[in-house]
Amino acid sequence: MENMRPEVAYDWDSTIENESTGFTLLPEGVYPFTVTEFTRGRHDGSAKLPACNKAILDIKLDGGPLGTTIVKGHNLFLHSKTEGLLCEFFTAIGARKHGETFKMDWSMVPGATGYARVYVDTYIDKNGIERQINRIKNFVDPEEAPKPVQPAQPTQMKRWTPGGR
Repeated sequence: MENMRPEVAYDWDSTIENESTGFTLLPEGVYPFTVTEFTRGRHDGSAKLPACNKAILDIKLDGGPLGTTIVKGHNLFLHSKTEGLLCEFFTAIGARKHGETFKMDWSMVPGATGYARVYVDTYIDKNGIERQINRIKNFVDPEEAPKPVQPAQPTQMKRWTPGGR
């Protein structure tokens, strides 16, 4: 996991130095991810889902030469209606195999890696400005994840010799 500085509140006379690195919007696709933060939360209930516990994840997406971005506050709801999504996540991070009964082990989630299918979500912010962010559509089974590209092997050239073969 990256060396991340803890978040702190500043005093009025604190010293600062870290400039913003900007925001990266990745195009839709499948990207490797790392869970950078996990907190336990509670869903109060809605028309679609009753009250239940939820895992709140911050997920760093690695777009390679495109850059990286963090999807903040991705929710995993701990409810039977979303059991398939929970299985999908734990399978993606390599903790669970298909068809296996699995006791969720949340201690392994911080720093976990896998692949996620990402989309671009367009929304209107509180000031009425249209914005775009990345969101996770689903987590990808390791067997279906893109394989790393192997570097091409150098071709061996035969040395030319006069009159030789």
